[in-house]
Amino acid sequence: MPLNLIKKYPDLLEIMHLNEYDRLKSLRPIFDRDIQDDEKLAFQTKIIRPIKEDGQATFDTVFNHLIKEDVVVVDEATGKKFKRRVFEKDRAQRLHWVKFHLELKKKANVEVFSTKERNDRKRKDVFRTYIYDTEQQYIVVLEPQNSGLDYYLLSAYHLNEDWAPKNMRKKMKRKLPTIL
Repeated sequence: MPLNLIKKYPDLLEIMHLNEYDRLKSLRPIFDRDIQDDEKLAFQTKIIRPIKEDGQATFDTVFNHLIKEDVVVVDEATGKKFKRRVFEKDRAQRLHWVKFHLELKKKANVEVFSTKERNDRKRKDVFRTYIYDTEQQYIVVLEPQNSGLDYYLLSAYHLNEDWAPKNMRKKMKRKLPTIL
């Protein structure tokens, strides 16, 4: 939907009346403009890089994290549980907010901090940098590269669960003295 290309923070993208194919067709140009095609996209002078998957750098993974969430699905035939990424409207409607927050255009009611936390999938401690819009309950998650020169954009989402703001307050209590 071309109208979505002119939407600005704090407006939401109009995508819920579209089918899945048309939603993606509307969201991808916004992602491409704001993130993938913006070679100068940075957070505090550090360039935003695509996540590496199987040794290849790809923005497709980032796009999926910005519009989909993990849900646990149970296979009715086997009873096995597995995670699957499914469309999440609150993330997708706010896709154009990512760049706005990375550029720190909003000064009031925004907490920026880094913290050390456990990554169960990697089985090790990792550092994360958060941009937390406390007014809109929106968060952008970055991971510093090992070199410390750039960032990976991991995800961004609306805190739409009851427990989520409390979880963010816990993270803020463990914040590091400096932003990585």
